Amino acid sequence: MGKIGLFYGTDTGNTERVADLIKQKLGADLVDVHDIASAKKSDFDQYDKLILGQPTWYYGERQSSWDDFWEDFRSIDFTGKTVACFGLGDQADYAEYFVDAVGMMHDVVLENGGTPAGYWSTDGYQYDESKAATEDGEFFVGLALDEDQQPELTEKRIAEWVAQIKEEMEL
Repeated sequence: MGKIGLFYGTDTGNTERVADLIKQKLGADLVDVHDIASAKKSDFDQYDKLILGQPTWYYGERQSSWDDFWEDFRSIDFTGKTVACFGLGDQADYAEYFVDAVGMMHDVVLENGGTPAGYWSTDGYQYDESKAATEDGEFFVGLALDEDQQPELTEKRIAEWVAQIKEEMEL
């Protein structure tokens, strides 16, 4: 089994901390962590299993490093790759855009042939709209975390999500 490539972007350090927690829960020897600010498109080629993470900023905007990398990201061939996404957002102050960046990443992965993993129940969240919610509104297309309104749930959610993707990715 090859390693998992975990690519994240962060401005405040919260998403980096979450990436580190995910790595710890999966097993440090299984995960290579990459800050998208210094990543190259070719870095994605070495992994069949990927985890992608970023916060959603303001009114549904991508994190700045992901935004800079976006055109390269949109050209990656995800065929044969299993990809799980996670994101941070604020379901109260930005309720109309909660974890939108997760939905944006997921859409590119699907468009470019990837197999998604890690869908997460919307139960326990209070938001108005999200590009990361499935059409029926029952799931997010990745793990949704809210360090502003529900920080006490983060570690539990990560532990449950990691157990889920371990099974889905056959780890």
